[in-house]
Amino acid sequence: MRLSVLAASGLIALQGAWVQAEELPAPIKALEAKGATIKGTFDAPGGLKGYAAQYQQQAMAFYLTSDGKHVLAGNLFDEKGEDLSEAPLQKLVYEPMTKAVWSQMENSTWIADGAKTAPKVIYLFSDANCPYCNMFWEQARPWVKSGKVQLRHIMVGVIREDSAAKAATLLADANPETALQKHEQAGQSSTLKAMSTIPKDIQAKLDANMKLMTDFGLSATPSIFYKDAAGHLQQQQGAPRPEVLAKMMGPK
Repeated sequence: MRLSVLAASGLIALQGAWVQAEELPAPIKALEAKGATIKGTFDAPGGLKGYAAQYQQQAMAFYLTSDGKHVLAGNLFDEKGEDLSEAPLQKLVYEPMTKAVWSQMENSTWIADGAKTAPKVIYLFSDANCPYCNMFWEQARPWVKSGKVQLRHIMVGVIREDSAAKAATLLADANPETALQKHEQAGQSSTLKAMSTIPKDIQAKLDANMKLMTDFGLSATPSIFYKDAAGHLQQQQGAPRPEVLAKMMGPK
């Protein structure tokens, strides 16, 4: 979908929760057919009506024109250059999305790396054969060792044929946290062995992790999720650059 930016004056006021019983105008229905999910409506200036939508894990603002026949998609700015779309999208799309995604990751099967009392939690989809997962593990050491951050490795098998079996070995260990630390600390010299036969219960957990990863539209590791200083959900694909790492982790 092509994004349009409309400059206009005035303020946007949230209408509240989306009422599913409301009949959608034809242009909005057409966008739903293209994959957008309408999450709520809000008032907009200039005779427009705002619709907050989710499209491929992203928030989008749609503006229905007064004739009810046309839609503008994108951000709406006032005469001061302030983005009037940000607040409604945050309230109607990103906040519920953050809550739902975070809950799904909390309820997945993960291995903790760091103190339970760490004020910051970071989730990552991790493969035992992934060199960039190991790189991120190394990058995170100062924050993990200081007790500031806990990493939660959602184990999946995507890199090699034995990735799932190696993940199973970690999950089946009497102390998965220690096993993971030993494996990551060894890096390329790791002696972690792939489990010959994965028990059904562990296979079910790995399958659920893979489904979650697929549902999020991810295909590579590490896929990292964290909350920024404002509590907004952020995603990082691959080992982050130093400046991104500092922003992600916070002060050491």
